Amino acid sequence: MIEIRSPHLKGSEVSWFAPICSDDYEYLGVPENKYKANYANTSEILLEADRLGFRNILCPSSYQVGQDTLTFASAVAPQTQNINLLAAVRCGEVHPPMLARGIATLDHILEGRLTINIISSNLPGENLESGPRYQRSREVIEILKQAWTQDHIDFQGDFYNLKLDTTDPVKPYQQNGGPLLYFGGYSPPGKDLCAEHCDVYLMWPDKIENLRGHMEDLTARAAGYGRKIDYGLRVHMIVRETEDEAIAAANKLVSRLDDQFGEEIRNRALDAKTLGVALQSQAREQADDDGFIEDNLWTGVGRARSGCGMALVGDPDQVAAKIQGYIDMGMRSFIFSGYPHLDESRLFAKYVLPKLNTISMPIEQGRRPAEMPMTPLGAGQRV
Repeated sequence: MIEIRSPHLKGSEVSWFAPICSDDYEYLGVPENKYKANYANTSEILLEADRLGFRNILCPSSYQVGQDTLTFASAVAPQTQNINLLAAVRCGEVHPPMLARGIATLDHILEGRLTINIISSNLPGENLESGPRYQRSREVIEILKQAWTQDHIDFQGDFYNLKLDTTDPVKPYQQNGGPLLYFGGYSPPGKDLCAEHCDVYLMWPDKIENLRGHMEDLTARAAGYGRKIDYGLRVHMIVRETEDEAIAAANKLVSRLDDQFGEEIRNRALDAKTLGVALQSQAREQADDDGFIEDNLWTGVGRARSGCGMALVGDPDQVAAKIQGYIDMGMRSFIFSGYPHLDESRLFAKYVLPKLNTISMPIEQGRRPAEMPMTPLGAGQRV
């Protein structure tokens, strides 16, 4: 088992996904208006995840399609009760001092239930190599931390040179450093950035030995900075009462997929050429004729999706056992999703969520309690 930063935790953060970037289907790659990524649809998914008992929800970021992440999050935040929001921030998109103020404001709206997903992809019209992209992210994070913990920003770097007082108020609701930083990236510069500055290293699905290798690598890198980090997994879900029903649902999902259109979907994202996306493609090539790369891990989603391209497919006990295996490896955070997202969130909450001991991730000692009290659900609310 990998040495983890938070061994005192008695459970895992189980999160869902808000498809604000035009990524919701009944049949993968077949857009329908009723699943369109508008505020009404995606806010319904997010609020249902809150009601069902998910502890966090990823609000992703894209340039070409969907809604603006921070605008969406700030609109839905006052309607939430218990769930954290994991808002994706594309580093370089917003001037860092202004970004610090915006994140701090959202953190106050949520009363400390904000977490941040650091994204380092190219901006529209850019073509930076991975080294400069991650250096920009490093500088953004360092400026954010100065803004959140100091009265003055004094920073000199390759991308930013700043000397200015912080605005009032700019300090987040969460004290001693601000929101928890989640990060996903596979190149050496990206892993080093996470080891130095971030709190949770998120991985896309892969064979167990490959996941363990990434965790061991990050553990060693973090130790070099005198730090420990937590680990998480982003993966899709297809869970049904029986394994045969789950496999049938998986096959139905891709039954109308045009592979040429699927390739267009994969390539439209700004991160389509990253190492992480390439590794998902390699894994798909290693799958068997039915698309499985190992027991209950199916690669079919990746035929029409850039990024996370695999799903856990099985009955409730199989899916719960697979998740428990990841927990035993040292993972403490999970971001699940499924198609359509509203329907699959209810199925997962019915069949698997009761089998898991869920908690809200700690920010850090002194920021907020490791297990925030949850508002009790009314009779019959949890399904």
